[in-house]
Amino acid sequence: MNNAIEARKMLRAHRYGALSTLSKKFGGYPFGSITPYLTDHDGSLVILISGLAEHTKNILQDPHVSLITHDQRDAQIQTQGRITLLGDAEVIADRSAIGARYLRYFPESESYFQMHDFTFYRIRPVALRYIGGFGRIHWVDSAKYNVPAYPLIEQETDVVEHMNADHLDTMRHYCKFIHQRDVLDVTMLGIDCDGFDVSADGDTLRFDFPEPTLDAQQARAALVALARVSKQQPA
Repeated sequence: MNNAIEARKMLRAHRYGALSTLSKKFGGYPFGSITPYLTDHDGSLVILISGLAEHTKNILQDPHVSLITHDQRDAQIQTQGRITLLGDAEVIADRSAIGARYLRYFPESESYFQMHDFTFYRIRPVALRYIGGFGRIHWVDSAKYNVPAYPLIEQETDVVEHMNADHLDTMRHYCKFIHQRDVLDVTMLGIDCDGFDVSADGDTLRFDFPEPTLDAQQARAALVALARVSKQQPA
């Protein structure tokens, strides 16, 4: 696997990061804030932020931002993987296009979504600093990181609805096999070229595909293959 794909998968695996903007109030000093984010199909980041927030005022003054994330559950800060994305933030004009997907991942943001003061911004990557672990440190160019449009983007809702309607037991097997989690309440949140996400008893679990999956047919094949292996494992 190349560094660009590993970096993208790491960003997809997490939901919160430290967003740094350039302070309007204090003359360009870096200003950090904790921000939920969603990695979209193409690898860009989507954030939902209030017009009253300090980081929003900073973005409107200067759109250059960075966001760093890592596994907050891992105590080994110096040796674990982490990634810093540098990019340009821009307003997403069509709230409805991204809103449904964002709220599947962050249902607690429903009230914010209804407020006119909250706006979606997209952070388009310029470069990424990817640390895959000790001694694995790389700059990743955005041209290698970004994903061109692919059919699964438009087909995602149908795949998610089908899995949630007909394959809850299969997703429970996924959770047991990949994450060693026995769960009752499972819901697929989203699927992309790199993998898919499941809400499992309130936690979000990430499942990576071994190969890029670009349309619903390839997604079905990957999901069936994972189901076949996971159901063969001893209970």
